[in-house]
Amino acid sequence: MRKQILIVGAGFAGMWAALSAARLADINKQSIDITVIAPQPELRVRPRFYESAVQTLVAPLQPLFDVTGVNFLRGTVEQILPASKEVSWKDENGEVRLRRYDRLVLASGSHVNRNMVAGAAEHAFDLDQLESATVLEQHLNDLATQPASEARNTVVVCGGGFTGIEMALELPGRLRDILGADAKTRVVVVERGAEPGGRWSKELRDVIIDASAELGVEWLVNAEVESVDASGVTLKDGQVITSQTVIWTVGVQASDLTAQIDAPRDRQGRLHVNSNLQVQGYEDIFATGDVAYAATDDKGNHALMTCQHAILLGKFAGNNAAASLLEVAPLPYRQEMYVTCLDLGAWGAVYSEGWDQQVKLTREEAKKLKVSIVSELIYPPKADRAVAFETADPYAPFV
Repeated sequence: MRKQILIVGAGFAGMWAALSAARLADINKQSIDITVIAPQPELRVRPRFYESAVQTLVAPLQPLFDVTGVNFLRGTVEQILPASKEVSWKDENGEVRLRRYDRLVLASGSHVNRNMVAGAAEHAFDLDQLESATVLEQHLNDLATQPASEARNTVVVCGGGFTGIEMALELPGRLRDILGADAKTRVVVVERGAEPGGRWSKELRDVIIDASAELGVEWLVNAEVESVDASGVTLKDGQVITSQTVIWTVGVQASDLTAQIDAPRDRQGRLHVNSNLQVQGYEDIFATGDVAYAATDDKGNHALMTCQHAILLGKFAGNNAAASLLEVAPLPYRQEMYVTCLDLGAWGAVYSEGWDQQVKLTREEAKKLKVSIVSELIYPPKADRAVAFETADPYAPFV
């Protein structure tokens, strides 16, 4: 019976895991069945969901899977059964099926937790998934049909991390386009840290602060949301911000499927993996992308929930899952280079290198690089077998 690699998820990590596994099988002239299970055969370019026209930010994967020999099953995995080496999944017709595996690659991604404060699930928007980002975009466009008011013209972004910053600094320009240049709009970021961008270097923080000031984006630091309702947000200090648009960007958690594997997880639910990306205690289960707590180097750094890390994690996970079936040496995951490229709306962008965030480019220079990264570099390769396998090599240069 042919060996089976089953990949759960078709995001950045899942897509690259499939291509990398197919590549190694091709090199070794061996046949392995490589199957991806996901709701749809498309890559949803999540790092761009703060932009407009969000429905267009997808890339089809079926042609790529067809030319590389990867099987695709449309559906959703509901249960992992490590004892029998199977997953239970629901197909597009709602039928529950079982699928066996010899190696499982869990690449089921992450989601924001809107249940952290009262009312957020009911009244806040998010840009976490294509569907919810589409709802947010439609809501923003519909503000133009509402009578002018403080609540209509105020947007509150809960959380000043990467997603919160990119969304907040994009908003002044988007609101002008929607409401008109004369509308008195207000964008407020609620951040529990002591300063904007507090988790990054002073050099990078200063750029974020300057860009925010120039665009008129307010920061409420040392602040936490107590509750969200139809009229806006209430902070823990009692302050109320009236708003029709509250955007939730905090509390990112790994896929709930990680809890079905009896193995150590971090506080975000990510499974601890070894250097080959095998889940602790399971030689036949690999975790990658946002569900993997993986060391990037020997200095104590770990992969973040970013497409930058998911792409390479996927390539190593797929390669090593195939390697373990082909009895060839695995490639230990390493990703010592870390960069930050943050879109800062009409101000431009900022690009830094290293875990200490040394700023290398700002404004228009950085913006050009950001556009190139998110609109070209992170997209799937073209549906050409040779090109796909060349780029799926874990050691292939990213640019």
